[in-house]
Amino acid sequence: MTQQKPEPDNRSKSTESETYPEGTTRSIDATAMKAFAHPLRMAMYDYLNDHGSATATMLAKHTGESTGQTSYHLRQLERHGFVTDDPTRGTGRERWWKAVGFRMHGVELSKDSSTRPAVASMLQNQIAQRSAAIESWYSRSEQESLEWVEASTNNRYTMSLTHEETVDLRNQVISILDEYTDLSQRRVDGGPEAEEGARRVRIYLDVFPLPEDD
Repeated sequence: MTQQKPEPDNRSKSTESETYPEGTTRSIDATAMKAFAHPLRMAMYDYLNDHGSATATMLAKHTGESTGQTSYHLRQLERHGFVTDDPTRGTGRERWWKAVGFRMHGVELSKDSSTRPAVASMLQNQIAQRSAAIESWYSRSEQESLEWVEASTNNRYTMSLTHEETVDLRNQVISILDEYTDLSQRRVDGGPEAEEGARRVRIYLDVFPLPEDD
């Protein structure tokens, strides 16, 4: 195992996002996949994921679009189950929205020629946002407290595993992540786990086989 602590980086900061936010997770079908793979909708979803609940006005300010545009696309995201009302926020004058988690079975969807472009668009967005997120962390890590720098990690593991062992490893890691996702959601909902000092934390996980001739 190789562990690397982040080192200061002089590159510019960028916004970052990912598609596994807090909350209930579900699998999405081809219709939902096509609806989601829209640049503005993905940007809005990423913002809700990164920053928590927001209004159409807040999303318009972030994206540079009109409130009419963000309201329309929020309704489309709601229609396919990607966002929902946040009952803990709002005064009745404007709706607050929060992201609903999902998992994409990219292999199945990518085999369908009708959904392949949407899958490619989403994966390209994920790759770009992941790179920007890591770059942003490195660029600001020098200003972060030592305890948060020490809590972070950037590891890579390469193993020799069978298919069954790989599936078991993946499932165990996801199970642990799901436990902490549930804890985080209870905290967001004002449960007894709420405490000062909690921050939004990003975890990346990729599991895939290397080429057989490598």
